[in-house]
Amino acid sequence: MKASQLKNIFVCILLLNSIYNSFGQDVLLSKNAHISVLTCGTGNESYSLFGHTAIRVSDIDNNIDIVYNYGAFDFDTPNFVMQFTKGDLNYFITNNRYIDFINQYTYEKRDVYEQELNIPLALKQELFNNLAQSMLSDERLYNYKFIDNNCTSKVVDVINKTLKSKVIIKKTDTDQTYRSILFPYFDNHFYEKLGTSIVFGRKVDQMGTKIFLPFELQKSLKLIQYQNHPLCGENKTILTFEEETPSSWWNNCYSYLLLLGFVILINKRAIDFVYLFTIALLGSLFVFLGFYSSHQELGYNYNILLFNPILFIALFFWSTKNSKWTYKTAGFTILTMVLYFFLMLNKVHLLIIAPILITNLVVLIRLAIRNKKRIPIII
Repeated sequence: MKASQLKNIFVCILLLNSIYNSFGQDVLLSKNAHISVLTCGTGNESYSLFGHTAIRVSDIDNNIDIVYNYGAFDFDTPNFVMQFTKGDLNYFITNNRYIDFINQYTYEKRDVYEQELNIPLALKQELFNNLAQSMLSDERLYNYKFIDNNCTSKVVDVINKTLKSKVIIKKTDTDQTYRSILFPYFDNHFYEKLGTSIVFGRKVDQMGTKIFLPFELQKSLKLIQYQNHPLCGENKTILTFEEETPSSWWNNCYSYLLLLGFVILINKRAIDFVYLFTIALLGSLFVFLGFYSSHQELGYNYNILLFNPILFIALFFWSTKNSKWTYKTAGFTILTMVLYFFLMLNKVHLLIIAPILITNLVVLIRLAIRNKKRIPIII
């Protein structure tokens, strides 16, 4: 049997299982039903750095124990990368047996915590119905947004919809920016931290007033009251593992500093040219993403003052040996980077960006000096 046929059979089995579960939920929950929010720990893969949120529905009388998960997507979607970049990639809700869900996180060695919702049976039934309806309607699909529409925010939305009020709101860290909240999640993942520092724009510098991460929801649920009692019971640990610190010979600050130090110390024109070309190319990418993508986190990216596309003009004049305009464009980009430095003074990512800023300034000052018009001395 061909691999493509096996794949199609596997997809059909998953689809039939999902449909079976969805229709099987068209039942009345018993008084022994429980609905809880599951918070899953972080992993070492890029998609798992922030953890995960899901909803568990269990009812021993009806032989139900299902987990609803809003974080599913299909890697085989045509033009996957471009759709994700654009913000048009469809994420969708799935349901799985609780035992399968736990087995998966056991395999990945990721913690799982549970907070049971203290709500009346009628509201449990309504929440259950809303989740089942989402499986069989257009609500099953949604466009992923990093802050505004993700696995955690969708859980908040469906619970608030059921409670007919904005009961779940953020209770902690509202005095920090989204960027500051995200930073600790990248510990031991240096280039992921650097990449998000330079690709995210002004939106992530706003105060983090929305719940968008699993552990933010977990912390807020501990503090929320509903009908004069805590909305959730005590936090219960389902799985816990000893934290494993990832190590990499290249994904660290040392390789980063070594590369930039090489550019500064070697002082070769060809290396300076390649370096500035790369910086300008990244800046052009940020401009493209700002206009092309509907991800608001990528818009208004002031990091283009550091990764300045105007460097292409400087490089053009340099390659054509136009010293006058090479000097002027180099001087202009130096001024934009000085402006960038003052703009960054209150930003949490200044330290990680500083080596690039220093390297840019050194290379551009070298370029300006090489092309400065010499004043003849008359004796």
